[in-house]
Amino acid sequence: MQYEVEVNGRVRRVAVQRDGGRFTISVDDRAWRVEAALVDAGTLSLIVGGGKSCEVSVAPDAATGLLKVRVGAMPFDVALNTGRRGRRVGSNQDVSASGPQRIVAPMPGKIVRVAVTAGSAVRARQTVVVIEAMKMENELRAGRDGTVGELHAREGASVEAGELLVVIQ
Repeated sequence: MQYEVEVNGRVRRVAVQRDGGRFTISVDDRAWRVEAALVDAGTLSLIVGGGKSCEVSVAPDAATGLLKVRVGAMPFDVALNTGRRGRRVGSNQDVSASGPQRIVAPMPGKIVRVAVTAGSAVRARQTVVVIEAMKMENELRAGRDGTVGELHAREGASVEAGELLVVIQ
């Protein structure tokens, strides 16, 4: 099966192939052999590449529509692109929804760039903040067109997971 997955604002191509009790998982063009065991309804125990083990939990977040994925201790906001127009399952905002869109830090990190100012107009999928975590930069994007109503993000600041960064009206 093939998916388009948005993780913390970055779109990835993911392919999953089952081979007996094992899987080959490709992210963009990099592949791993994975053994998986179901721990409970929302948790898997994985052995990646024949040696590294980790626990992965997945839970839908009704407030944001995202999938809250935790790999070990690291949380991630994940959206699955289903190809339906107007709304993506798990997106950070239904594009037809009214009310403010709250963009929060998906994980602890450092803000390396703020791409908007208070009062500025933004377009859907426009980068608003870039956070560095685990030596990777993660672009956080607007879920729909709007205006930056609140801006709490500051370049160079450290943030905790769930901390409010931007509100788009």
